[in-house]
Amino acid sequence: MEKVTEELEELAELLKAIGHPVRLCIVRGLMEHSCNVSRIQECLSLPQPTVSKHVGILREKGIIKGYRTGQEIIYKLVNKDVKKIVSVLMDRTEDESQGKKRSKA
Repeated sequence: MEKVTEELEELAELLKAIGHPVRLCIVRGLMEHSCNVSRIQECLSLPQPTVSKHVGILREKGIIKGYRTGQEIIYKLVNKDVKKIVSVLMDRTEDESQGKKRSKA
């Protein structure tokens, strides 16, 4: 039973990491293309220290990974489980918005 608990704790930590709206947005953006913190900051319109904090949490949990290219660090989504989870969430969001559009017509 202890092994199951450890696995569930790991999953819960993963869900907590992507459970913040800013981090969820970062992950969603990195699903489309890799980019640096400055680009993420521009997309989110948030201060750079705030973005760096959230990127650090995602990196610490192994959800994203940074690759140095010259003076920049380019971040990429590397956790396949998170990609699946966020894809399901985004599909659900798209389905709901399509349903709302149809009901207004």
